[in-house]
Amino acid sequence: MRPISDYGFLSDLRTSALVGTDGGVDWWCPQRFDSPSVFARLLDPDGGHWRIAPAAVGSAGHRVQRSYLPDTLVLRTVHHTPEGSVAVTDALAGEPGARAHELGMNSPAVLVRVVEGLSGRVPMTVDFRPRPEYGLTMPYLRERADGTVQVAAGPVDLVLRCTKLRLRAEDDRVRQDFEIAEGQVLGFDLAYAAAYGGSPVGLDPVAAVADTAQAWQAFRESHRYTGRYPELVRRSATVLTGLTYARSGAVTAAATTSLPEVIGGDRNYDYRYAWLRDFAMTLRALWVAACPTESSRLFAWATRSIGRIGADPIPVLFGLEGERDINEHLCPHLAGYAGSTPVRVGNDAWRQHQADVPGEIVSAVWLLRSYLGEEFDAELRELVLGLTEQVAATWRLPDRGIWEPRDRERHYLSSKVMCWVALDKAVRLAPRLGERADVRRWAAVRDEIRSTVLREGFHEGRGIYTGAFGSPELDAAVLYLPVMGFLPADDPRMRATIAAVERELGTAGGLVRRWRDEPSGFLLCSYWLVECLAMAGEPERAARLFEQVTGHANDLGLLSEQIDLDSGAHLGNTPQALSHIGLINAAWRLTELAGG
Repeated sequence: MRPISDYGFLSDLRTSALVGTDGGVDWWCPQRFDSPSVFARLLDPDGGHWRIAPAAVGSAGHRVQRSYLPDTLVLRTVHHTPEGSVAVTDALAGEPGARAHELGMNSPAVLVRVVEGLSGRVPMTVDFRPRPEYGLTMPYLRERADGTVQVAAGPVDLVLRCTKLRLRAEDDRVRQDFEIAEGQVLGFDLAYAAAYGGSPVGLDPVAAVADTAQAWQAFRESHRYTGRYPELVRRSATVLTGLTYARSGAVTAAATTSLPEVIGGDRNYDYRYAWLRDFAMTLRALWVAACPTESSRLFAWATRSIGRIGADPIPVLFGLEGERDINEHLCPHLAGYAGSTPVRVGNDAWRQHQADVPGEIVSAVWLLRSYLGEEFDAELRELVLGLTEQVAATWRLPDRGIWEPRDRERHYLSSKVMCWVALDKAVRLAPRLGERADVRRWAAVRDEIRSTVLREGFHEGRGIYTGAFGSPELDAAVLYLPVMGFLPADDPRMRATIAAVERELGTAGGLVRRWRDEPSGFLLCSYWLVECLAMAGEPERAARLFEQVTGHANDLGLLSEQIDLDSGAHLGNTPQALSHIGLINAAWRLTELAGG
């Protein structure tokens, strides 16, 4: 298995692909981010892949340089070999002519790869081995008269083409050698269509790469960020855009499923969905680094997905078009990344009660209040009223918390704080909510939650706020108290808590673990610590920590969920939206506190 950090990320705002430095596309789910894969070598050696690379790949004389074309997710990989140098440029094509916010609305589902000879004459290999349905299906490959290869298997139709090479199919793969000389260009395109939904439509690969790069660059040109660390923020904003399902505006938590938090462990979950508990952070990052259009589209998706509020808690996460039922099942036929099983599709966290979720939504309304107008429409009023009343009635109940443990419910401090946020923001929004806004009662419950958190969440014996009421165990989620405005970071008790997080959960590499015995650093928590230090009056130290944490990104600026403390290896699903959100929000916090 290749290191997780070895992979580059492609997106057409409909789906994504991961490309290794060996030239292999080892992950692609062509219909949608959360649809079955046709390439899944990421999770099993026999899961399917498409590699285009020099024959010398991996040898002592082989060296790789790669980068994205500026402000895009078009990836250019240069292979230097003893015979010469060759570039492979990869993209998930946009609709021809689409620009800026049109990007992704009608993506053609075509993966394009352009091979360009830079010097010498380089022996190359193309190895195409599709395995639809997460590797369950061995497809028929059929050579066609025009030199293309058709793949037919179950619900999938694929057509592989090359502009200057007649492709030859073996039983279940295409494997061919060719040479590329200086100045020569070969284009490959792989087009997808549902088996009963029309035929795959190919594109000219060279034109498609150029057009897709222009579409991405037009998108970024329409978004101006003027704060600190502009290049890092622009890259993370581009990644967040790439994780957006354009048709609905939903932001998926990551491009992958079942990449492990611990190698060989079983905490391997499917992150190809949109979590409401990440909502306010995501909106803030989009607002800072993108523009209100993305934020408002994400908000519209969430309100539509939630629907009318009833007595039951709202779901924690949804499918990208608002699906609620995303039942989890296992793929026992897949070996898992580095033997880490089980491989999961779907996520049963959707059934959990997580009490912070309403606070995320109401906080998002508060954030967008000026953009939403002076008077809310009836559905938005009902949403805020329903969520606020739900919190007022249920805040005393235990829940699963933001880390979604699958053992038992507890009285998590961060969840109670978000209940306070829901009521605090609802009280402030009351003038727009009509006569049913019960401001006096909401304020009383809000104040009761605050006093309860200050009393029950503080461990007198340790002199710090801890993860759950009555527990001595420290949890990095306590950093959310200043981030969400519950307590100032320089409050003496909060300052002691921040110091304890640094002392007990911090590492030499600048990373923060979520709890004491976690073997890896969690990037979002590390960026929370940056924000807390900045708000506590230590902006220089916060900036140094920001740069240290961000130094764990791979050569393309991509961040996974966690970093192994011993090896520095990336762990967890990748690229991870929350890690890039943490970077953007921390950079903006440093900007705000520096006076712009």
